[in-house]
Amino acid sequence: MQNKVFNMAIQLQTDSEKCLYEQIYEHIRQEIKEGKLLAGERLPSTRSLAEYLQVARSTVDYAYDQLLSEGYIEARPYKGYFVCSLEDLVLLDNTVASRIQGAGVTVPLAEKRKEQYRYDFSPNAIDMSGFPFGVWKRITKNILNDGNQELFSHGEPQGDYDLRLTISRYLHSQRGVNCTPEQIVIGAGNDYLLMLLEKILGKNLRIAMENPTYKRAYRIFKSFSYEVIPIGIDEGGIKVSELIKENVQAAYVMPSHQFPTGTVMPIGRRMELLKWAATGEERYLIEDDYDSEFRYHGKPIPALQASDKHGKVIYIGTLSKAIAPAIRISYMVLPGELLQKFIKECYFYSCTVSRIDQRIVNEFIREGCFERHLNKMRKLYRTKHELLLERLLPLTNKFTISGENAGLHLVLTAKTGVSETELIETAAQKGVRVYGMSDSLVHESSGRASVLLGFGGLSENEIIQGTEALIEAWE
Repeated sequence: MQNKVFNMAIQLQTDSEKCLYEQIYEHIRQEIKEGKLLAGERLPSTRSLAEYLQVARSTVDYAYDQLLSEGYIEARPYKGYFVCSLEDLVLLDNTVASRIQGAGVTVPLAEKRKEQYRYDFSPNAIDMSGFPFGVWKRITKNILNDGNQELFSHGEPQGDYDLRLTISRYLHSQRGVNCTPEQIVIGAGNDYLLMLLEKILGKNLRIAMENPTYKRAYRIFKSFSYEVIPIGIDEGGIKVSELIKENVQAAYVMPSHQFPTGTVMPIGRRMELLKWAATGEERYLIEDDYDSEFRYHGKPIPALQASDKHGKVIYIGTLSKAIAPAIRISYMVLPGELLQKFIKECYFYSCTVSRIDQRIVNEFIREGCFERHLNKMRKLYRTKHELLLERLLPLTNKFTISGENAGLHLVLTAKTGVSETELIETAAQKGVRVYGMSDSLVHESSGRASVLLGFGGLSENEIIQGTEALIEAWE
C-alpha cells in the first residue's frame, strides 16, 4: 500500500460526534488544500481504503461522493479517483504570503484565519451531516446508466422543461407562487440570474434596497453601474413611505425572511409594496426568497409573488440552502412582460447548469426525496435553534434577541453602549467568530451594536461550548 493516503495514516475517532465518512472527507480535503495530495494523483479505490481503515465500503463512498460534488476529486471511468487541480485552494505559507504582500498584493488567507477560531457562528453555513448521499448516488447512477444521450446535447436556454415543470409545481404548493414552467429561468446560482436580469431590465437603473441588506447582491448591482438607493427598515420590513419618495424603477426585497435582520414582512406592508409597484408602468419588485423553507413558528409565509395581481414581482429562489452549497441551481420566475423581453433579447444565452445536474435535481424533487430531506433538516435545525436560544438566556439582560422565527441565524443587539468591534474582538479572544451587522449595511448606522450568530454549520456540542465562551467574553 504505497498510496499517499495510506502513508498519511488517517486517524478515525470512533467516539467523535462526527460521522466516520465526515472524518475521512475532511482529512482528504485538508490534504488536498495543503498540497500534500497533488493534482492528478490517484486515490485508493473505495474498497481498498475501506479495508485499510476497517470501515464499511459505503462509508468511504459517502466521503468520496462529497469530495466529488465539491470538485476536490474527479472520477475517471475504469481508472479510479484522481485529485483535481486546485492551486488556488492550496494554503500559502507565511514566507510566500509575505513575499506576495510585499509586492502590493493582498492575499486572502481565509483558511489560515479560520484556524484561530474554535467556534464559527457563520450565518451562511449549513449542516451537511443530514445530506442523503446514498439517495443522490442512486439517482445519479440510474440516470447515467439509462443511456440518456440527450443529456449530453444542448438544452433549452431557460433550462430543461421537466425541471421547470417540477419547480413550478413545488413553488405553487409550498410558496403559493403562481407561474407556468415557461416563466421560469434556471441558472447556476443567484449571481448569474441577477446578471441576466440586468440584460432584461436594462442599464442605468435606479434600484432601491433594504438597509441593511444582502451585501453580495448590492455589490452585483453596483458592478452594473446601477444607482443603488438604500431604504431603511423597521419591524415590518422596508419603509414604503421612504420608498415612495425615491424615483426608482425597482426594489430588491426579502419579505419572507429579511437578511440579516430576520424580519418577516406582514401582509399590510406587502400590500403597500405591491401597490407602489403597480402604480409605475415599468416598476418591479425583485423578491429574493433565499431560505423560506426553514421556519420554526407558525405556518409558512407565502411568497410576495403569490399576492401579485399585476405582474410586478420577479421571484428568485435557490436550492443551495435547502440541499447543499455545491448544488448551484437557482431559479427565476419572470412576469409576462419581462419574459417577452428575455425571449427577444436573451434567448441566445445558454443555460449555465449541466443537464445531468438538472435531471438529478428533478428526480430528487419528483420522487419526494427533497421533501423528506427538508423535513429532516427542519427538525435538525429546529433542535439547534432552540438550543441556541436556551443557551443565550444568560445574555438577555445585556442583549435583545431577534430573528428567531425562521432561518439559520439569530441577531443579538446590545442594550448597552458597547461597540460592534468590541463584541467581535472580545469573542475572538475566546476563540469564537461572530459577524457584525455593519457588514450588511450600505451606509454606516449610529444605532446599537448588533451581531449575527449562525447555527446551521455547528454541532449541538459546539453550540453549547461556543455560547459558554461568548458568555465569558460578554458578561
